[in-house]
Amino acid sequence: MIKILDLNFQGVPKVLSSFLIKTEEGPILIETGPHSTLDNLKSALQEEDIALEDIKHVFLTHIHFDHAGAAWCLAEAGAKIYVHPRGYKHLVAPERLYNSAKRIYGEEMDTLWGKMKPIPEDQLVAVEHEQFFNIGNTTIKAWHTPGHAVHHIAWQIGTSLIAGDVAGIKIESGPVMPPCPPPDINLEDWQGSIRLLRALNISKIYLSHFGCITNLHPHLDELEERLFAWADWMKPHYKKGTSPEEIVPLFQKMVAAELKGSNVNELGIKQYDGANPAFMAVAGLLRYWHKKLNP
Repeated sequence: MIKILDLNFQGVPKVLSSFLIKTEEGPILIETGPHSTLDNLKSALQEEDIALEDIKHVFLTHIHFDHAGAAWCLAEAGAKIYVHPRGYKHLVAPERLYNSAKRIYGEEMDTLWGKMKPIPEDQLVAVEHEQFFNIGNTTIKAWHTPGHAVHHIAWQIGTSLIAGDVAGIKIESGPVMPPCPPPDINLEDWQGSIRLLRALNISKIYLSHFGCITNLHPHLDELEERLFAWADWMKPHYKKGTSPEEIVPLFQKMVAAELKGSNVNELGIKQYDGANPAFMAVAGLLRYWHKKLNP
């Protein structure tokens, strides 16, 4: 059984989650959330009678702060951390990753994400595509799924898939939206990963933002359609050289119209913005067009 742990990111429910799986050899955690929500993670685990030190295996979908920022804390508590080979080096030496994010978030860095410390190499496992691990009575299989990030893995357990960000964002009955932060959004790779997800023998997809979906193909169709629609919307702005500062309010207005058209309330708008801030989506999509049109 997969248990969704709501990390109450920035005090808002159903924005960000970790996933707990109990096995005969102890609990597995998929996603840690950022260091800033560590106390919320501890509280959610305590409700399951689990201490941080009880977790010996942590699987990361990718190394973005909202998914992996607290991985070092789990490592300090004794866990082994499983990560994509292209994310491995950034967990061994996170300074570049941290400093890059700090240039974006500035004084809000600590409030949003908290600290990030190195993880010893002997506690890290670089996971290959289709590699699997048997922990107690549970088998977990890795699917490399680039597009949102080059270092992205979706983890399959039975007929369930914990998909990180590659399957998009969907909160309650709202629309499916693609999280598009820089630096390495790639629509063609993402489309290939969506094709892979469609081909898997799965009946449920767990989203880090937020919950579990069972209508897999309509969900993935909507994700793919909106991903390319957003990119098409951004392309003329990139070609005209419109500044990001000018684009962000236009993008926010477009996304707000999509949300309100799906009857998303004010809390829902706040939840979607927490999961995929407009300024980050603009930066990611502009970078995509820059790389694509300037090979």
